[in-house]
Amino acid sequence: MPIITISRGSYSHGKEVAEKLCRRLGYTCVSREVILKASEHFNIPEIRLARALHDTPSVFDRFSHGKEKYLAYVREALLHYFLKDNVVYHGMAGHFFVPGISHALKVRIIADLDERVKVEMSRLHTITKEDARKTLEEDDEQRRRWSRSLYGLDTNDPILYDLVIHINRRVNTDDAVEIIARTAKKRCFQATPESKKAMETLFLASRVEAALVGTMPSARVSVEGGEIIATTTGYRAEGKQLVAKVDEVVDDEKTGVHVKMRLSSRQ
Repeated sequence: MPIITISRGSYSHGKEVAEKLCRRLGYTCVSREVILKASEHFNIPEIRLARALHDTPSVFDRFSHGKEKYLAYVREALLHYFLKDNVVYHGMAGHFFVPGISHALKVRIIADLDERVKVEMSRLHTITKEDARKTLEEDDEQRRRWSRSLYGLDTNDPILYDLVIHINRRVNTDDAVEIIARTAKKRCFQATPESKKAMETLFLASRVEAALVGTMPSARVSVEGGEIIATTTGYRAEGKQLVAKVDEVVDDEKTGVHVKMRLSSRQ
């Protein structure tokens, strides 16, 4: 069975769809649990990790690499859940974290702005219709800026998803669950030994990145042809540190995954 990521705007019924889908499929539903897991594992306040998933990078982040560090921690926590399969994640960034994973079904849930305004007004009884609309529009724009600044992509772009479902008067949340559940059974989204290995490699790469990003912000980690590539543009001493840290995280003999390390040295 696939893993399923559900991207949604505020009050677009994405959470409701995810929870109903998990009950239908017998899957595990995760969202805030990912942040809590990362917070506990890396000893980082939950609020900082949450902001990394919502706020666009500030000038301070660009110099301190704070957002990159926190996102690396969240990515590692999420991919750890994904190793188990049969998981539905609803929230920001899930679809960005599983490139090249064939058994990842990426879904976008959208809803009419007027309907979302009604939900916001029912939640905050003192808010006006105009203020509710402004708040939601600002939140949507914030999410677009976030994805563009970090990935160069607009989170509203349908090409990022396998399914885009519009919740409205004709298509309700139960209909959305039915559509996703039926799609999840398609052969192209079933896990294979190859796709499981790709997920394991991606998770190991996330562990390497999480281990490096705190003290070696110039290091970059990627997966190419089934191999993990760790690169730094620091000094030679940093290259030695890179090797040591990678060895702490990945045992080639046990994992069967090779890590290549590249150093573009300044001296």
